[in-house]
Amino acid sequence: MKEIYKPLFTPWKIGNVEISNRIVMTSMGGTSIFGWMEPCHFDKEAAKFLLDKAKNNVGLVLPGIAPIRDPMCGRWLYTNKGMFKKLKKFMVEFHKTDSKMFVQLTAGFGRSFAINDLMEKAGSNKLFGLLLKPILDVDFLTRSASPNPNRWSDKVPSKEMTKKQINKMIMAFAKTAKLCKDAGVDGVEIHAVHEGYLLDQFTMKYTNQRTDEYGGSFENRYRFPVEIVKAIKKLCGDDYPVTLRYSVVSKTKGFRMGALPGEKYVEVGRDMEESERAAKYLQDAGYDMLNCDNGTYDAWYWAHPPGYMPQNCNLEEVEHIKKFVDIPVVCAGRMTPEVAAKAIAEGKLDGMGVARQFLTDSSWVKKLMADKEEEIRPCICCHNGCFNLCHYNGVSNDQDLGDAIHMARCALNPETMQSKKYYLKPAKKMKNIAVIGGGIGGMEVARVAAMRGHKVTIYEKSSELGGVFIAAAAPSFKEKDRELIEWYKREINSLPIEVKLNTEIKDIKSLNADKVVIATGAKPRVLHVPGAEKTIEACEYLLGKKEVGNKVVIVGGGLTGCEIAYDLFLKGKTPIIVEMKSDLIAVKGVCLANSSYLRDFFALNKVETHLETALVKVTDKGVVVKDKEGKEFEIEADSVISSIGYVPSPLAKGKLVGDCNEVGNLRTVIWGAWDVAMKL
Repeated sequence: MKEIYKPLFTPWKIGNVEISNRIVMTSMGGTSIFGWMEPCHFDKEAAKFLLDKAKNNVGLVLPGIAPIRDPMCGRWLYTNKGMFKKLKKFMVEFHKTDSKMFVQLTAGFGRSFAINDLMEKAGSNKLFGLLLKPILDVDFLTRSASPNPNRWSDKVPSKEMTKKQINKMIMAFAKTAKLCKDAGVDGVEIHAVHEGYLLDQFTMKYTNQRTDEYGGSFENRYRFPVEIVKAIKKLCGDDYPVTLRYSVVSKTKGFRMGALPGEKYVEVGRDMEESERAAKYLQDAGYDMLNCDNGTYDAWYWAHPPGYMPQNCNLEEVEHIKKFVDIPVVCAGRMTPEVAAKAIAEGKLDGMGVARQFLTDSSWVKKLMADKEEEIRPCICCHNGCFNLCHYNGVSNDQDLGDAIHMARCALNPETMQSKKYYLKPAKKMKNIAVIGGGIGGMEVARVAAMRGHKVTIYEKSSELGGVFIAAAAPSFKEKDRELIEWYKREINSLPIEVKLNTEIKDIKSLNADKVVIATGAKPRVLHVPGAEKTIEACEYLLGKKEVGNKVVIVGGGLTGCEIAYDLFLKGKTPIIVEMKSDLIAVKGVCLANSSYLRDFFALNKVETHLETALVKVTDKGVVVKDKEGKEFEIEADSVISSIGYVPSPLAKGKLVGDCNEVGNLRTVIWGAWDVAMKL
């Protein structure tokens, strides 16, 4: 192990519980040992995932949130005694490792609940809502500290929680915590004075306008989380650890308005001055550790940072708040091991919180300890598989039901939380496999096929592996994407895979192969307007094949177009976005944490954006466009970039992988590669 990492592997204590090292796997939706959004049960897939992390040297494992009242059917968690008997057996197995586990209990989402079409209908139609209530009680699930607008939809505003409902929750927290203790769970974490969830909505002024004992003064606003920890300690004993998921600063300007890094703004949630007081107040109430980051659902990119956010983005605030408490403090948010280790060594931090890197590579801690960092598959913060709650104008949460129920999967690693569907099984008979195309899809199908025992040859017409992802990874903020490409190259090099670069295949019949996999990608859509030949295609710009001037029109406001605009702005140029839809990045699969960052960035920096606007023609002076009223106008520009998407470009019929089959994202490409490779 490198010397710089050694502080990460020193023991520490939360209350009287000793933790073997400073690595904390923070909770993720979908990894709850009691299931996720479905009725509570002992979840075998999550249990397998959690035990695997314990075996891979994680000091403290925090499963995903366990709602104390089922989101579906409304049963209180503590009433399911049989589930806790199974948990007790699991904890015996878990404690054969050096890891400890705290179960995270949640009061719920309140106004942050991600509303879908079905819930909108229930919220706006009283009869339908009444019929749905026994299965999905939308009214209860969205209850907040006060009447508040929902983060996702104006059609389902939150009503105020009653004191009777609050008291029932407090009792349920205590009873559930006692059952966890009796089952051998090492502690519980309360979710959360964090991220704008229900308890946080009580603590913040902009979401709490109550006039009773749960609103108004500082003490009243923090009463709910205080009463929860006191009730748990009364039932479980003062020595049973209770930690708190805590956002140091809300980073919020208003409803659906986040504050970006470095932005000057007026805080409507919890500012640092209040946080200094709140942290000590919560400690004195009985909490034994603060598990910290920043943000709310209105400023979601702090708690779920996309690649546009700086690494270690929450560390400064967390280090500051540690000065005001005596209990341990953990920081999460794109944490890097070297920075976390240094902070721990200097006494500025107690633990390094990591979440989605565990989905991408379950053994990354062991690899770090063994000086095998180059073998760690990097998380690229895409949220395509793990948390793709998607929102744009006119749509509440454009997420498939399968994704809503099965969170915590990984775009880059299909085996994560899908062990029954995706797994490596040795091939019954070794075959010669030809893979045409060396992009991500081609490399992944080759990698999996080789690990199954096949002999694989990749034919790539260019001089380098990576395909179109080389262009996607080109901007300065895509350092993790570039790391992923290099990881793939090392993986291919370590396996019995022959790579033939600068080799274009025109006839698959010429190959000496038992099976041929086509992974030839896609080609850019063509603009059918006068002057289209004057445009620069997105990949031409990203790869530096064509220079652009200072003022640049980007035709297409999808994810690629917006990332190009962001890249141009960072380079000091003036981007202008032209998009036909009513919002930017109006597509499935892109998490709101990612898309809202770019939308907020463009709004803050006054990046000119024309929505519901169509391109009419490209001229020597720029472009002529037409708005939704049919009015044409000219936008002057030095250059025009076309980013209107791609169409599949398969070399031939057969086993198709990646964008040559259907244009998608890394998740569709990599999962599709496994679908093919497992059948070879």
